[in-house]
Amino acid sequence: MSRRERRAAARGSKKTSQESGPSTPAALHAAGLAHLQAARLLEAQRCCEQALAIDPNHTDSMHLMGLLSLQLGQHDHAIAWIAGAISSDPKAGYVSSLGLALLGAGRLEDALKAFDKAASLEPENALHWKNLGAVLAEMDRPDEALLSLQQALSLSAQCVDAANMAGLLLYRQSRFAEALGFFNASLEASPEQADALHMRALVLQNLGRLDDAAADGLRSQLLDPTNVDTHNNLGWVLHRLGRYDEALTCFERALSLRPDYLVALLNKADLLADCLRLDEAMACYDQAKAIAPDDPITIWNVALLDMLTGNFAAGWAGREIRWTTGLGMAAPNFPQPQWLGTGPLQGKTILIFADEGIGDAFQFARYVPLVAELGAKVILAVQEPACALLSRLSGVAACVPKSTAALPSFDVHCAMSSLPLAFKTSLDTIPAAIPYLPAPLDALRAQWESRLGAHDRLRVGLVWSGNPGHGNDRNRSVPLRLLAKLLDIDVQFVSLQKDPRAADKEVLAGLDIVDMTERLSDFDDTAALMSCLDIVVTVDTSVAHLAGGLGRPVWILLPYRPDYRWLLGRADSPWYPTARLFRQDDRRDYGWVIDQIRNALTIEATAFRVRRSAAADSNGRSQD
Repeated sequence: MSRRERRAAARGSKKTSQESGPSTPAALHAAGLAHLQAARLLEAQRCCEQALAIDPNHTDSMHLMGLLSLQLGQHDHAIAWIAGAISSDPKAGYVSSLGLALLGAGRLEDALKAFDKAASLEPENALHWKNLGAVLAEMDRPDEALLSLQQALSLSAQCVDAANMAGLLLYRQSRFAEALGFFNASLEASPEQADALHMRALVLQNLGRLDDAAADGLRSQLLDPTNVDTHNNLGWVLHRLGRYDEALTCFERALSLRPDYLVALLNKADLLADCLRLDEAMACYDQAKAIAPDDPITIWNVALLDMLTGNFAAGWAGREIRWTTGLGMAAPNFPQPQWLGTGPLQGKTILIFADEGIGDAFQFARYVPLVAELGAKVILAVQEPACALLSRLSGVAACVPKSTAALPSFDVHCAMSSLPLAFKTSLDTIPAAIPYLPAPLDALRAQWESRLGAHDRLRVGLVWSGNPGHGNDRNRSVPLRLLAKLLDIDVQFVSLQKDPRAADKEVLAGLDIVDMTERLSDFDDTAALMSCLDIVVTVDTSVAHLAGGLGRPVWILLPYRPDYRWLLGRADSPWYPTARLFRQDDRRDYGWVIDQIRNALTIEATAFRVRRSAAADSNGRSQD
């Protein structure tokens, strides 16, 4: 800004005398600064104008006018005022303020130069390094930004903005342990920061420290009860901790502040569904559809509830949205058309591929022979551990690992989880003839019989945990120690548990459970071992589906809200005639479920002994 412009800006406030108040430019600047700090912007402006009327080149007042303009969002004016101050006195503080104005105007490269200059003029000033880090972060140069922010913190541990910014950068890179260190430093310097507590809660959540995350979320909520994200994220954590009433309160608080907050609405619906308050959950989903009719997560979750309640027609159709949910089910990228039950297959080659987990592949393998009966040549692409077993499935011309680089040629394709839709499956038309999975190889079965030894007690296979990466693992898996109460029954227990978790390994070593799982190379081996057992007791994993598809007696432990395929309120399964379902009640206590299994196993063990004794007596009489 030129001298003439500065005089024009100050002309309206020029007085011939100063009858009261500060009368020098320095004093007027000091008064203006105090007004600015108290958010009295008009009074601050008047002080600056009076100071510049006395001395149009008073740089502190020019700089303060720039700060006022910056406060008002007038970035171009701010740049002009501060640049004028710098032209007379290039102080580091002025240069740093210019950087802020340039940053606000979106001139990132110029802002970077200004902050870099300020840091070179005052290298011991943490604020300049923090500002440099901020603009580098804005320019998507996170590694350089982190270096600048670390420099700021090395100069001043009290620079909480630098610590929070560094933590946020690391959080965005999923470097959660490192991010935690910065948020810890920030909150140690200034404990009452709602935003920093909120961010640390998110970091702790991603580190699996849910109790600590809840504690931080509750503190953040108290400090800033208007933050809808805090309410929502705290509700998510409390839900996973089983603190259902508190979680519901959090979601309702978030929605009271922002009724169209889709994420909170979906989280509330999921919580209500977990509590089997299904009508209320569906009402939430209806609200979500009104806000975002095409939201794939809403459509997917509604489909799961439809399936759970037996509304298969709507459920199978709704589940086709899975490709767009971002839940890890990548859409097939084939140029060939998809087959969903319409159009002839006679003389065509169809690729049927596993699109969800191995358990889903086992469950829906029952449809493969039906496809072959329509005249199609079937190529099956499944997970490698299931490949050998499913290659012997009736109607399969070729079975390849789904990871194979070059698939055989085909005319049409269909995902395994879409086969029920293609065949318009209802509760009454589930293809439930068993066994539909291939019989175990005789040689493998003989090997496992030999390894197990004499069959003089009931043999019971055990699986207590599934994939730890599964979204519902916290409800599906149980710690092995809970099964220990079964072990005083006169039964030979056999582990079918692959890759037990560290804590379970320690427990397993001290229990009377036969464990030869290191010899299970694939599901052909598992099927052969399973064929030597009398009962399989398992949580909801691929082993449950394998046992059911082989027609083996399988007892399945289910959480209060089970996966859709197990339906509600029944001890049997229309998918697996040999399955027996042991469900949690509303206490969500697996200890109680295991007590029911213990009672049932005791009866089965007694019946086995009676049958064995009767067989021995019969053999003895025949020998006589």
